[in-house]
Amino acid sequence: MTERQNWFEGWRLLGVLSLILVALSLWIASMRQFEVEGVRMVIRFTARSSLLLFCLAFSGAALARLWPNAWTRWQRRNRRYLGLSFAASHAIHAVAIIAFAKMDPAGFAEATSAASYVFGGIGYAVIIAMSATSFDRAAALLGPQAWRVLHLGGGYYLWFQFMVSFGKRVPAMPLYAAFLIPLLAVVALRLIAMAVHPRGRTIAAR
Repeated sequence: MTERQNWFEGWRLLGVLSLILVALSLWIASMRQFEVEGVRMVIRFTARSSLLLFCLAFSGAALARLWPNAWTRWQRRNRRYLGLSFAASHAIHAVAIIAFAKMDPAGFAEATSAASYVFGGIGYAVIIAMSATSFDRAAALLGPQAWRVLHLGGGYYLWFQFMVSFGKRVPAMPLYAAFLIPLLAVVALRLIAMAVHPRGRTIAAR
């Protein structure tokens, strides 16, 4: 049976979310006259918007298997576009980081480390590779097995990066622990879905 579509689907979903992210980022930066503090606020905002969109994309299949309803079917049906929206959010995040580095080199050096360059660079390479292979033709060229390894392994790598990025701030700012809850919930949902529906293990693992 064909699943019923609605207006907020596919490429329209990606376009609307991307425009909202750009507009909000510009508005946030303008609150500080586009100076360094405004750019840093955009970095924090896009880190959180990326977390939300990543969790929605990464949990889509598991939620649809465990609790099939209109919302979870929509979420699963639009995993690709939620994932690409996550990539758009993180692209804005990268632009803000570059702006921060150019506007305040000393502050940027203090806020970063060699590890952040290495693991952050790997993370962006993963996002680019997953985004490029989110299209049918590229996925077919890559092959189903390699595609699954890339998207499953890449998804868990990005999950781990989010855990580290938000988790390392918890000792200084305990409220950051709240951002770990959806990340832990996503993994729990995926594990439960694979245990409850072993035949759907391949789908739930994506």
